[in-house]
Amino acid sequence: MTASHAAEPAPGGPASRESSTGPSPTAPTPPGSASTGPFSEPAKLLHEVSAAVGAITRHLSVHQVLEVIVSSARRLVGADYAAIGIPDDEGGFAEFITDGIGEEQRLKIGPLPRQHGMLAAILTETEPIRLDDLRRDPRFRWWPKAHPAMTALLGVPIRDGDQTLGIVVLTNDLGRPGFTGADTELIELLASHAAIAITNARLYERSRELTVVEERNRLARELHDAVMQRLFSLRLSARAAAKLLPDDPAAARGRLDEVEQLAAEAIAELRGVIVELRPADLDVHGLVETLRRHVTLLDRLHDTNVHFELRSPVDLSRDGEVEVLRLVQEALGNAFRHAKARNVSLTIESERITVADDGRGFDADEAATRGLGLLSMRERANALGGDLALTTAPGEGTVVTLLLDCAEYDSAQYDSAQYGSAPDDAAEDDGTEDDGPDTDTERDGRD
Repeated sequence: MTASHAAEPAPGGPASRESSTGPSPTAPTPPGSASTGPFSEPAKLLHEVSAAVGAITRHLSVHQVLEVIVSSARRLVGADYAAIGIPDDEGGFAEFITDGIGEEQRLKIGPLPRQHGMLAAILTETEPIRLDDLRRDPRFRWWPKAHPAMTALLGVPIRDGDQTLGIVVLTNDLGRPGFTGADTELIELLASHAAIAITNARLYERSRELTVVEERNRLARELHDAVMQRLFSLRLSARAAAKLLPDDPAAARGRLDEVEQLAAEAIAELRGVIVELRPADLDVHGLVETLRRHVTLLDRLHDTNVHFELRSPVDLSRDGEVEVLRLVQEALGNAFRHAKARNVSLTIESERITVADDGRGFDADEAATRGLGLLSMRERANALGGDLALTTAPGEGTVVTLLLDCAEYDSAQYDSAQYGSAPDDAAEDDGTEDDGPDTDTERDGRD
């Protein structure tokens, strides 16, 4: 985000990848515009408002609350465009979510808007701003070239006491009618409920952060009390074996047996601690939705295109879900840390889960002797009663497939399914030469 964007940002303006909603190509119908159905006009309007408020209060994520607010506001008054902005402390917006404009046009418009012009006016005013033609207002500046031409504007601050949490902005295209006093009252009502929902969502997210901190402290105590003590005993036994080896090989062998036993016990206790730390999202959303949310987050945080596809449901035990989640997170993490891929995909099926990338690839045999990541993933797969299949080579991308219940693996079907071409073709499509990894560390660095 840059500060040099001096154009007048209006609700059709850009939203960041972290905070954009899907396009809505046609303007929604106002709630009172049709007389069909079982409700009278006032009753229909009340029903619409009740549904909007209910939708807002059902969510505990701040981002989800904002998305529902902006879509509900646009629907309630039949606006062509809607936006909600949450200001930051640097003259910009931490979130600016739009509804009614396509993704392609949003990208052409440019970076997030700043707190100036009409948006600054709505932020600083305590009362709504309603204009038939915002371009005639002296507070208006200008728009980027790709910005839609808008006339009618309704801007309402979202306030919690004396604090402005954000703004709701609605606009119409050229030739469309302006907003009414009734529209203003509707959005003010929505904004008052939005303030409560945003505050509650922030408190909920803060409480979850505190819970995570408490859980980390508990984990540290568990590791110290259980695992670390066994590792200390293991180290002492190894030292004793080393001293006995020259003079008494039989006694040294006994000590090494103790080392092996202590290592097995430490691993078992460590696994117990990890399994106990079942991610809360698994209980709330289940495995598939948790993975989908994880992929969505990665797609927002990175320039790489990340694709999620659910082909068939997965039925696993509670402990199995934890193992799969950790394995997939490890595979995705490797793709982002080492592959330098343009595209990464996660495909879920009943018998297999596949993570594929079109990045640089690596020498699987050599990497297996250097890193613990692949070994850890194989151990998790075996714990599920399945297996792990790996298809990769330098410059040819990577496909990691978790085979559940030892399902038969056919790598050919994935060569063309992930990106529309086989991994062998990925380097050719890139239009650049890929000489493979620059160093052995980069090639084999998958952890």
